[in-house]
Amino acid sequence: MHTEIKVHSIQAQILTKLLFKPDIRFADLNDQKLETDHFNFHLQSLVKAGLVVKQKSGEYSLTNEGKEFANRFDTEEQKLERQPKVSIVVVGVRKEKGKTQYLVQKRLKNPYFGFYGFVTGKVRWGETIEECANREFLEEAGLSGDLTLTEIWHKMDYATDGNLLEDKVFLRFRAENCKGDLIESFEGGQNVWLTKEEIAELPDLFPDVVRIIESINDKHIRFSEKKFIVEKY
Repeated sequence: MHTEIKVHSIQAQILTKLLFKPDIRFADLNDQKLETDHFNFHLQSLVKAGLVVKQKSGEYSLTNEGKEFANRFDTEEQKLERQPKVSIVVVGVRKEKGKTQYLVQKRLKNPYFGFYGFVTGKVRWGETIEECANREFLEEAGLSGDLTLTEIWHKMDYATDGNLLEDKVFLRFRAENCKGDLIESFEGGQNVWLTKEEIAELPDLFPDVVRIIESINDKHIRFSEKKFIVEKY
């Protein structure tokens, strides 16, 4: 079960105060008058983590990393919440002997080991969406192509007991005029070109694959979101 990222209550108190003050003295940080050594232990833990810095003036403030960290903080609940992950999907398309084929990937890592879908990957910190799509297509398939954004897809997968397993926002691309040497097999998966009819017959097919194929040539960017109940994960 996915839960929120927990932070010690005293550290949460410190981060919350520093969110609303450019700098603050120790005594003002510890306005609840907690035992000094105990409070200082948690303050120094934040300093060691690189989230808080002590200025020459003796006051404390958030570092740049601390500002980014604390900015994701729920100041009312005083905890960091999980947020949807941002990922890309690249659907390679080609014509072969008059038939349209799509590059399908069999996933050989958890979760969803053995499921069939398309090239996917998480967007890295500081990476543009298009840079990620180009990188993942090259790394996982050995290909490059002309990319077109076709859909923004918010997908939530729930277990049969109602627990949220995954919450992801996918930016989906169509890749045409593909060039390169196809990587047929790698540690995390296998790639193969198949027609829509062949794909529909695959076992353990991700539930949105057929819909993706049907919408891949839309002229307008779609936005969709859906919750799924999954039995295999």
